[in-house]
Amino acid sequence: MLFKQAMKISIMASTLICSGAVFADDASALRDKLSNIDSLHAKFVQQVTDVNNKQIQSGEGIFALSYPNKFYWHLTQPDESLIVADGLNLWIYNPFAEEVTVMDVSQAVDASPIALLVHRDEQTWSQYSVTSVQAKEDCFDIQPKTVTGNVVSVNVCFKQNQLSSFNLTDEQGNLSQFSLSEQRVVNESEQAIFSFAIPENVDIDDQRLKQVQ
Repeated sequence: MLFKQAMKISIMASTLICSGAVFADDASALRDKLSNIDSLHAKFVQQVTDVNNKQIQSGEGIFALSYPNKFYWHLTQPDESLIVADGLNLWIYNPFAEEVTVMDVSQAVDASPIALLVHRDEQTWSQYSVTSVQAKEDCFDIQPKTVTGNVVSVNVCFKQNQLSSFNLTDEQGNLSQFSLSEQRVVNESEQAIFSFAIPENVDIDDQRLKQVQ
């Protein structure tokens, strides 16, 4: 449910002061790494801490993505929730509340820097500043040039060319940390995970800007 909030607030420290040229170089370095990830399937564990570094939530689940604009997020513990982006629509399902929210995938893309994981066009990337971070792994801070959602910063890290973790900071100072394991490509037989079938007897909150008549 936390990631539902992040994506809707969205769907990720002092800012390094760099020149525009350095920003461009860092963005190119990040794009080069992401260009090697056409699809990804992994397990994740999450930890959420507040502005006082107090843990307020933890969980685990399955994460997958496929370029372009396909995304799968299944939180299995402690409370189940599901997010599926099928390339056109973003579906957010809360089984406990028996509620489904659907929006245009472009709304999610505009709302959070995490969209850069599955989006490669110049228009989207031009909305964000990217800076390389000195760490044990190859890490990058991503910040929207104009904050329109509650996600104010995302940090992504790689071990060699493998995405290993990402963190999201919201405007309240809450930090959501996600560590990945058992990374692999999405098999052709698994592509169905990027399709969402609306369960029976659920409330549907359709927030799409151009709803099909």
